[in-house]
Amino acid sequence: MEKIRLSKLMSEQGICSRREADSYIEKGWVLVDGEAVSQLGTKVFPNQKVTLNKSAQTQQQTQMTILLNKPISYVSGQAEDGYQPAVVLIKPETRWANDSMPQRFSALHLRGLAPAGRLDIDSQGLLVLTQDGRVAKQLIGEDSLIDKEYLVRVTGKLVGNGLNMLNHGLSLDGQKLKPAKVTWQNEDQLRFILREGKKRQIRRMCELVGLKVSGLKRVRIGKVKLGDLPVGQWRYLRADESF
Repeated sequence: MEKIRLSKLMSEQGICSRREADSYIEKGWVLVDGEAVSQLGTKVFPNQKVTLNKSAQTQQQTQMTILLNKPISYVSGQAEDGYQPAVVLIKPETRWANDSMPQRFSALHLRGLAPAGRLDIDSQGLLVLTQDGRVAKQLIGEDSLIDKEYLVRVTGKLVGNGLNMLNHGLSLDGQKLKPAKVTWQNEDQLRFILREGKKRQIRRMCELVGLKVSGLKRVRIGKVKLGDLPVGQWRYLRADESF
């Protein structure tokens, strides 16, 4: 059995992200078989027991996850081509009045806040922003099994076996897509449920079967729904919610 980097093992076990692991290790907050480790780059055996001390656990408990109904014309991540990042909408005046979480908004909740997955600039809907590496890994890790659900308005004429192809049979960038669940909602709207998120995937999938997307909204990520959250407003992930 070969040793691996402690930070890599912590990420694989879902304890935290690699970046957070390095931070915790530097502070001496990580225990391996009950012994504190503070040396970056430390390697351990995969079967050794890794835990966090109370300081790290407390810090994790204060990390915020925010749900935003992203409007069109905002980018998910860094500002680009003159367009603002969605995080600029996270401020007291755009917090949803029906947010049931008791937290008062603090500028500390913006520190390290990053999108866990993207939503195209011309798409609207549920965007998750989090300070918690565990949430980010759950949603965008390579082995993520979290469904994302979209309502997609389309124009054009679907090719004969197009619906079957949308469900399974298309390739993008030379790679076969994972199976999807695609059904008609009405005569001009499709419902997509995906477990992957290639760049502009739904729009490109539709183009391959004769359709053009005229509107796209993400309405669910895992067990968390967009619900009645208004466009351009946000709320905290509730304590009883998980993806």
